[in-house]
Amino acid sequence: MVATTGTDLGSRTALVTGAASGIGAACAQALAGAGAHVVVADRDAAGAARVASRIGGEPLAIDLADLDALAERAFDADILVNNAGIQTVAPIVEFDPVMFRRMMDLMVTAPFLLIRAVLPGMYQRGWGRIVNIGSVHGLRASEYKVAYVTAKHALEGLSKVTALEGAAHGVTSNCINPGYVRTPLVERQIADQARVHGIPESEVVEKVMLTESAIKRLLEPGEIADLAMWLCGPTASAVTGTSHVMDGGWSAR
Repeated sequence: MVATTGTDLGSRTALVTGAASGIGAACAQALAGAGAHVVVADRDAAGAARVASRIGGEPLAIDLADLDALAERAFDADILVNNAGIQTVAPIVEFDPVMFRRMMDLMVTAPFLLIRAVLPGMYQRGWGRIVNIGSVHGLRASEYKVAYVTAKHALEGLSKVTALEGAAHGVTSNCINPGYVRTPLVERQIADQARVHGIPESEVVEKVMLTESAIKRLLEPGEIADLAMWLCGPTASAVTGTSHVMDGGWSAR
């Protein structure tokens, strides 16, 4: 169950990327529960349709890594949740440059293009909320994740510049930086983590994913969605340019 924290978004439209599962689906559900019309965007057309049907939203099948096509599309939303992402685990010397570029395209350039597209409408209405789903890896580094760590650090900068430019127009921009969340993205990297660290897959969560966390559990997508909802609500109207860490104490070290 995802709480709506009493926020009324009945007159708002939200665009959530990577919304067919995991954090994106939880954010879409929470926003819809608060009354927003939610555009459920994902490359997984069937998954986007399932989530949209469940929450009464609108599915949008889209490949955000196709930057030329994305730059030509028009988007209008009061709320933008930049969540779409992928992960590859490998040492730098083995990291595929093509994959590195694709991850930058999807997790840095695509959010820039979407922000660029929605800001004019937000400025015109004098209200907008941009929530960038970052990561503790936007603040800290880990071995074997060169593209992901680089992208999430870049997203921090993009979010802060957006906050400064949008402030005079009633637009806020913030990052949510979770640790490991129980999502398909995390589950899919367990085998690669086991390989590069030389340990059994059964030990990856304890010995790799949670080793730096004081609270020894994976986060749930709904917890991230609750924080996103607060950032869209009335009591967060002066909160902008910030990085909200939800990492079980990882970054306290």
